Amino acid sequence: MTSDDVVSSTRMGDDGLAVTESAGPGADSVICTMRVPADPASVRIVRHEIVQDLLNRDLDEEIVGEAEMVASELLTNAVRHARPLSDGTIRVRWKIRAEVVEVEVTDGGGATVPKPAPRTVWLSSGRGLRIVRSLAHEWGVTEDRTGNVVWATLGGPSRRRAT
Repeated sequence: MTSDDVVSSTRMGDDGLAVTESAGPGADSVICTMRVPADPASVRIVRHEIVQDLLNRDLDEEIVGEAEMVASELLTNAVRHARPLSDGTIRVRWKIRAEVVEVEVTDGGGATVPKPAPRTVWLSSGRGLRIVRSLAHEWGVTEDRTGNVVWATLGGPSRRRAT
């Protein structure tokens, strides 16, 4: 299959933001993408879209709940600690292959590379990536030409490896 063969469609989410769906690599693979404002209000919108999409695909409710939490944590971190992409948005993508869901958030990068905060009772924040790490089969951070991509795989192994 070439990139010209990939079928893509766009639908409007409940909050008026576009969700683009395209075929992923493999027969049972789908990729959904949203670009959202770099604003805390976007977290609720993305959670809602991911949950509705995964439920509509009849995925296990446990994976749906985990994907909701992971997306929320990753997007919250991007809004709080990173710059937006050049168009002022943050890209959220979820990939579905059979019962495996991979959630990724791409931002414009920040002053530091995302990593879990050390375990301590004194910190009032910084637990988000520890939550992601506890739920995900794999997770990681990669840098691309636009910034950081933080991703997590739920429900089984991915084709990526955390570094």
